[in-house]
Amino acid sequence: MATKEKKSGGGTPKGGAGGGKGGERKSMLPKGPHAGAKIPTPTPRLREYYKATVRGRLMTQFKLTNPHQVPQLEKIVINVGMGEAIKTPKILDSVVEEIALVTGQRPVRKKAKKSIANYGLREGQEIGVAVTLRGATMWEFLDRFINAALPRVRDFRGLGTRSFDGRGNYSMGIKEQMIFPEINYDMIEQIHGMDITFVTSTNKDDQAFALLRELGMPFRGDDRPIQVQFQGGA
Repeated sequence: MATKEKKSGGGTPKGGAGGGKGGERKSMLPKGPHAGAKIPTPTPRLREYYKATVRGRLMTQFKLTNPHQVPQLEKIVINVGMGEAIKTPKILDSVVEEIALVTGQRPVRKKAKKSIANYGLREGQEIGVAVTLRGATMWEFLDRFINAALPRVRDFRGLGTRSFDGRGNYSMGIKEQMIFPEINYDMIEQIHGMDITFVTSTNKDDQAFALLRELGMPFRGDDRPIQVQFQGGA
């Protein structure tokens, strides 16, 4: 009997410690409304900092006379491609939950536009997820990304300045989703990266660079990176 009990005891399900009873994966998303669901949402502090400080600095730096000419952040686009989803479609379920936790917005699943026989890819097959952030959700994500996620990158020495596309947009890649403190290491099924694109209202790279730098983005080569000072002791 002792031998049988030892065999039936089992170990950690394949897919990590996040497996539940019978090998089922546990969801990382909280169940039910959170404690502050009925509390009015405060204005994102980074957006207030942009209005109070950054906008005036950019007008002075580029000698702009019209406030509507001042560059601003329009949206943030996050893409995650999962080639493993060709053979294991369920792996996208965990990626959707992780991106939803990180951004506060549920992403959409992206499908293949055409079939590629060499990779076993069929047209219409789900191979990734994407989410577009705007408004308060965008500002909150940028605040947490700069102040909480980037400092957790291993051997981080600043962001490169050569990833602007010539039209005022900046793109970068993240190798591990573990840099976000919202991710529970014990419940992830696979480490993956993501592409993040910051879309601005200007079509000039120098203005986009100045905007992101004033918002606190730590670009490589800055002798003294901008230290964002929020009002109210935040």
